[in-house]
Amino acid sequence: MNETNRGRRAFLRNLAALSSAGLASRLGGINLVAAANAQQAGGYKALVCVFMFGGNDGNNTIIPLDSAGYGQYAAVRTAGSGINLPQASLLPIQPANAGTPFGLHPALADLQTLFEQRKLAVLANVGTLVQPLTKAQYAAGLRPLSLYSHSDQQAQWQSSISDGVSGTGWGGRIADRTASLNAATSFPVVTSLDGSVLFTAGQATTPLAIPASGSFALAGYGASAASTARLAAVKQLLAADSDNVLVAGAGDISSQGLNLSTTVNPILANANSTIAPLFANLKTATASQLFQVAKMIEARAATGAQRQIFFVSLGSFDTHGDQLNRQQALFAELSPALKAFYDATAALGVGSQVTTFTLSDFGRTFQAASGGGTDHAWGNHHFIIGDAVRGGAFYGQYPQLALGGPSDAESEGRWLPTTSVDQYGATLAKWFGVAAADLGAVFPHLGNFAVSDLGFVG
Repeated sequence: MNETNRGRRAFLRNLAALSSAGLASRLGGINLVAAANAQQAGGYKALVCVFMFGGNDGNNTIIPLDSAGYGQYAAVRTAGSGINLPQASLLPIQPANAGTPFGLHPALADLQTLFEQRKLAVLANVGTLVQPLTKAQYAAGLRPLSLYSHSDQQAQWQSSISDGVSGTGWGGRIADRTASLNAATSFPVVTSLDGSVLFTAGQATTPLAIPASGSFALAGYGASAASTARLAAVKQLLAADSDNVLVAGAGDISSQGLNLSTTVNPILANANSTIAPLFANLKTATASQLFQVAKMIEARAATGAQRQIFFVSLGSFDTHGDQLNRQQALFAELSPALKAFYDATAALGVGSQVTTFTLSDFGRTFQAASGGGTDHAWGNHHFIIGDAVRGGAFYGQYPQLALGGPSDAESEGRWLPTTSVDQYGATLAKWFGVAAADLGAVFPHLGNFAVSDLGFVG
């Protein structure tokens, strides 16, 4: 995705946010019945989603390091324009549940450390599915809608719905089912660092959107008497009754933003955060977002939240050309930011209560495209990080690296997923506190799969 499109996407998402205060408005949830069954709090927990927009190339993220496996990789990735990573450049990892070693991309040194410390797990070949799918069924036309489209697959990864359009995301639906745990303060379960995104949209809960850096307050309202009077007038206008449900809903959401700013702004503006030194040398957008998340977690006593879900993003993974240089730069931003965030949770004493995970549009073709890049594909590999993670291991099933082989849906290395987004999300949701009886409401197609808990966190 070029920078113009990336900026347009960010602009459209942020249209839904209260401009200065940053509260994501989602009118579709107005007057809906509140979340279901009350649940018993079991201490603080947070999920942190890091979405890699554009479709990360998993084939150059995690590579077999044994002679036979790397040979299969190199035989294809050295052909044509060539996007192979030299075997000696890969960062070795040995999964505890695999007989052969693998290598991480050379820019993922921080993730190699977390894997070796068993704080990170890999989920292999996961993708959008409605049901388990064979290669023959795919050839017969049974597949997710608009499979290789960026916008559609971003929506399906965020909603877990691959056979239709959804107005809610699985992060928002998890929030619907766990909102009662925040009932004492009514603080939103979901917070986005990327404006209004589908993942955060629930039926009965409204997500909060905060800036990736800076404060959370309306501009132009200071401590002067005139400012105080102006703010009071704005609050009075927002509280006025209206027969128009949209106007009333917008007023409620704006009022909520103003009220939340009194709590959130001091948290984000805190210059004395104890975890600030961990991010001091990281001057990237991803690190800034994760630092904001870490400050929100640090202030959990002030917000009173027992459950929180955060959405963080990094774009430009649509590497149709110059992939080696572009992915190197992206991972050089992502890897240290994730490590700093993990270290922050450990320093705050919540390493076992915060689980971070990655998502992306889709994988990319094993076969290189012209210009040193790759095309849109399907199954992909993802990372899960935290002290509650059963790390140092692989979950799911790593594909066979053969063009046209049993793992290839077509002939260019588009891996047929062996694990679904539903299974991935349900495993996280169960750990987060969603009752087993409610998992089907969050992930409508979960019952189509034999296993609902993949076991990577517990």
